[in-house]
Parts: sequence; C-alpha cells; structure tokens
Amino acid sequence: MVDTVLDDLRLEYEETLQQFKKELAKIRTGRANVGMLDGINVEYYGQMTPLNQVATLRVPEPRLITIQPWEKNIIEDIEKAILESDLGLNPSNDGTIIRVPIPALSGERREELVKMAGSLAEDHRIKMRNQRREANDLVKEAEQASDITEDDKHRFFDEIDELTDEYIGKIDALLEEKNDKIREV
Repeated sequence: MVDTVLDDLRLEYEETLQQFKKELAKIRTGRANVGMLDGINVEYYGQMTPLNQVATLRVPEPRLITIQPWEKNIIEDIEKAILESDLGLNPSNDGTIIRVPIPALSGERREELVKMAGSLAEDHRIKMRNQRREANDLVKEAEQASDITEDDKHRFFDEIDELTDEYIGKIDALLEEKNDKIREV
C-alpha cells in the first residue's frame, strides 16, 4: 500500500510539472512562440475551439507568428479573438493569412513577466507541498494501522522528501530558464 503512495505521488508531481510547463509557455518572452496563443479559442461551427485546431500556426521569424486558417471564413473571428486576448498583440490579415508581430518588451514589462512566472512557480511548489503532506498522512495512517513499522515510516518520509526536492528543483530550473528567455534582449 505504501509503495503505491510513492508511485502515485510521482505521477501527481509529473502532472503538476506538465501543467506548470503549459502555463509557463503562455507567458510571453521577446520571441515568437506559438504556445503564447494556447489559451485562445475561436467560435467554429457554434463551438468554442482552440486556435490550433482551426488553423496552422508557424513562427517564420523570431518576432512573427503566422496563422493560416483552414477555412477563410473564420479569419476575422481569429483576428478578433487575438485582439480580445490579454496578450497585447495586434494581428493583421491579408485575406488568407494572419500575421502577428511580437513587439519587443520594455524593461518594465520584462520584470512584470518575471514576477508573473515566479508567482506561477510558487503556486505549483505549493501544490506539490500539499501533495507531499497528503502522502505523509497516508504513511502515518499506515503506521497507525500497523501496516508498517516506525522505521519504515521514517524511511518513507525521507523518500517522499527526496522526491519532492527533485520535482521542486525541476520547477526552479524551468523558472530560471524562462526568466533568462524573458530577460534576453
């Protein structure tokens, strides 16, 4: 039972890490990245549909994203969705393709984005710490039910702490990498 606690915890940590990566990709750097547009949905046949499911997204230049809708009749809907997003981007279209230039970031905006990324990282660290607490509680319950010895309990606590440190380290590394990209001119 307790061995599955570690396996389950590893899966939860991996899921939390993947979620962090997705959310981090949405934070803009000075370079074009199609991940920036992941949160944008477009009305398509009466359904709100993710942008990448109605168009081909490309990055032909470091500061430009091109969007080629699969159907030309939704080009204005895509443009409107990008304008209404919180990204501060100004798309333009020529009737067949949408070009989204990525403006250079000011020093002040870079620092805001670094803070936003740091806050996001802390939220995910807290989530992992809560997951660790739940795993520790399960180990304590197993000891109280006499399923494991006190020595085993302490060994499991150590393994849980090591696993937690490993995954929090991964979050810290991803955050540092993102901050470097944000600050690069």
